[in-house]
Amino acid sequence: MNKYEFWVILDGEATTSKIKAVRERTEKLVTLFEGKVGKVEDLGKKPLAYKIKKLGTGYFLLFNLELPGKSIKALNSKLRMESDIIRYLLLKS
Repeated sequence: MNKYEFWVILDGEATTSKIKAVRERTEKLVTLFEGKVGKVEDLGKKPLAYKIKKLGTGYFLLFNLELPGKSIKALNSKLRMESDIIRYLLLKS
């Protein structure tokens, strides 16, 4: 199992219920692909360096994950379908 940092950016105007739902769906996806979710940091609303999908602010979440390498492609394909996430980044740590 490899360790990863998973950054998620949501719409800056996202409600607390939407943020909680995305967090829960992400945790379920990781466990579905035989991974473990460690620490989850809620970094809050921040201005974006440039507009993404015509949005100037984003809500940031940081997940520390453990995933087998074979699960990365499948996880990426599922995350592309997620409409509430405007951008994500998965980094091996």
